[in-house]
Amino acid sequence: MQVKIGDTVRYLNAVGGGRVVRISGDLAYVDEDGFETPVLLRECVVVGAVTKLNNPVPAPKAAKPAPAKSDTPAPTVLPVVETAGGDKMNVVLGFEASDIKSLSQSTFDAYIVNDSNYYLYVSLDTRGAESTQWTHRYDGLIEPNIQEFVGEFLREDLPVMDRVRVQYLAFKRDKEFEAKTPVAIELKIDTTKFAKLHCFRPNPYFDVPVIAFDVVCADKVQQPEILDRAAVAQMMAKQKPESPKHTVGHQKAQQRPEVIVVDLHIDELVDTTAGLSPADMLNLQIDKFSRVMDENMKHVGQKIVFIHGKGEGVLRQALMKELTHRYKGHDVQDASFREYGFGATQVTIRSVQPAKPKKR
Repeated sequence: MQVKIGDTVRYLNAVGGGRVVRISGDLAYVDEDGFETPVLLRECVVVGAVTKLNNPVPAPKAAKPAPAKSDTPAPTVLPVVETAGGDKMNVVLGFEASDIKSLSQSTFDAYIVNDSNYYLYVSLDTRGAESTQWTHRYDGLIEPNIQEFVGEFLREDLPVMDRVRVQYLAFKRDKEFEAKTPVAIELKIDTTKFAKLHCFRPNPYFDVPVIAFDVVCADKVQQPEILDRAAVAQMMAKQKPESPKHTVGHQKAQQRPEVIVVDLHIDELVDTTAGLSPADMLNLQIDKFSRVMDENMKHVGQKIVFIHGKGEGVLRQALMKELTHRYKGHDVQDASFREYGFGATQVTIRSVQPAKPKKR
């Protein structure tokens, strides 16, 4: 049956439903307790049709011994449809740009994805990196197997969003269930990424590219390590420098430097790509890669992460060619998806052999 404005619908592949208040393109906007939720028309099932706006077709009334005190119909309670594997919890926080083509003017909509058979009581708070005080952004009940809008963030909100805390309590209604440990997780957010188009990436839970953070994956809390600057400085001050150790026939022991991260996206290398052909841009990216490798060839054990993105894989193939021929002998692997997303390669320096000169 075709969905019309005023119809009462339920969702085909999710829990929930309500009355259709407007239709735009292939989206129906459904009123759920005073909030409009956009839902694909093909995901809506009509459970109460109308002949005209706000005039539902009356259902046959059963005989009653006495008139009811109120003619207001009881709200439709839809059953929770559990999914296979849904008892393993997956919770994701995602940020979607309202205008991804103009990030400098865009606002950002935050969503919590509850990919589980559990109800979640959720709260969301933010603070700046230098602050100890939190700002409350959202609290509410999120139904099983659903994506919930939890707030809109303006560009002026970004400076106080360096830390985001997500807390939730999970349970099921009207049945026995396996208890889940309450979760409180603090996420570190690089808010400069909200101004970079390549930082918005495809995600299986969203129809458009987003900046997403895993809160829980298959019941495992994805707690990042967040270091407090003052605590680190105090710890470093207490450490006594050790005398360098010498071993006959070996180099002096050196402290391993931290991981070097190099973003090879072209907009990180040049202010504008006007007048540059794809070949010119690729050469600039390879030149940057080569300079970083040459600068670290003598730093055995140094880890370098090159962020090249997914795209069509042209840049990654070019890097692998360089690592196979010009810079062979080093450890090469995919970098951590959780830290760097899709499209990053980690190189660990294992040789102090000079690089072969690049043929021009």
